[in-house]
Amino acid sequence: MLEGLEISVVKLSELNNESRIEAEYFSKENLKLLANLSNYGCIPIFNVANSVTDGIHTSIDYDENSSINLISAGSPKENVFDLSRSVFISEKAHKENPRTALRKNDVVISTVGTIGNCAVVDESILPANSDRHVGIVRLNVEKYSPYVLSTFLLSKYGRMQTLRESTGNVQLSLFLYKIRELLIPNFSDTFQSKIESIVKSAHAKLEESKSLYSQAEDLLLGELGLKDWQPKNTLHTTKKFSDFAQSGRLDAEYYQPKYDDLFERLQKVDCKTIKEIQIINYRGFQPEYVENGKIDVINSKHILEDGLDYENFEKTDEVSFNNAVRAQVKYGDILTYTTGANIGRTQVYLSEKKAMASNHVNMLRVKDVNPIYLALVLNSKIGRLQTEKSCTGSAQVELYPDDLASFVIPILPESIQTKIASLIQQSFECKAQSKQLLEDAKRMVEAEIEKN
Repeated sequence: MLEGLEISVVKLSELNNESRIEAEYFSKENLKLLANLSNYGCIPIFNVANSVTDGIHTSIDYDENSSINLISAGSPKENVFDLSRSVFISEKAHKENPRTALRKNDVVISTVGTIGNCAVVDESILPANSDRHVGIVRLNVEKYSPYVLSTFLLSKYGRMQTLRESTGNVQLSLFLYKIRELLIPNFSDTFQSKIESIVKSAHAKLEESKSLYSQAEDLLLGELGLKDWQPKNTLHTTKKFSDFAQSGRLDAEYYQPKYDDLFERLQKVDCKTIKEIQIINYRGFQPEYVENGKIDVINSKHILEDGLDYENFEKTDEVSFNNAVRAQVKYGDILTYTTGANIGRTQVYLSEKKAMASNHVNMLRVKDVNPIYLALVLNSKIGRLQTEKSCTGSAQVELYPDDLASFVIPILPESIQTKIASLIQQSFECKAQSKQLLEDAKRMVEAEIEKN
């Protein structure tokens, strides 16, 4: 009758101080990982930490004009910070909360949501403060490397502990006293130096990736004379009635002079509308998701600021794929986020693998223009302003295929397009190399613990 069930036998004397007795807490896999840690030799975090604290508990005073990053649970990822949300805290609130202000070498851990994500603070994200949804471990760096701690916590041994020690009914949370008690391996100084060097190399590759992307954008805007151009809003503008009749739009925002300024500047170079260069331009299709499906489904959430999230696509089956021919994505197709906060964000599908786009993703296939170049144009201020203009004055913000078809695209010489596309692809390659280095460091940590 018990065939297939997992049973762990634990002595009462071995229960923790809180007398946790749920089965998952004492699963065989958890006990096995804990035994490996014990055999290697461990210490609790508080043995090497100067402090373990969290962020601001009161209401946050946000300020979009500030340069002080606000780090929350969604900011630390896999040994890197994601600042794409661009959330900032006021300088006044930052000064009033010195305890929660981040410092170089702090290890920041998400304590709600995806618990256990973490990264090390360096100069690139400072100045920064934090909210109550992260833990901040400030190590004695002479005793333990913050880069090793972060890498360990992201390994299967660290993930097991942060998830195992999380508690809560509606939403799991990892409390500070539990972070202090997490067990970390007593690695040698030599091994720690090796891991730290790999993680720092990964960060350098990521910075190189960002630099290459900036070079591509600077080249685009420089060729168009728009590098230093900043659109300005005005309080009023004057339009003829014929302008209203032609556009069918009565909202004042649609007629901001900054849009006219952009189009006047684009008239100085060869331009085409997307309608003139499109082969296909339509929304994808929402399929039935299949847990063990073999076909990738690209949702809007997979269109990231720095590429497509190939590793986390949803899945469907061949039947759904074959029934939605219009939604089948090909290599070089341009995919655009059509609704929500990231409306207009665009990336190119650079895989030969079968995939389809969901109904909140616009598929664009073009001729006579490099698709990677075109995606950069749409992500630049040239595309962002046209997205903004198309979506103003609506209760439900949507970017429709017809809107996209009207976008004006500068057509630079093929040699420039190729150079821009090459820089973008080099940027993607550096990012992939960075990710692989971080994965290598994590696997080295696990192998070191298991070497005996």
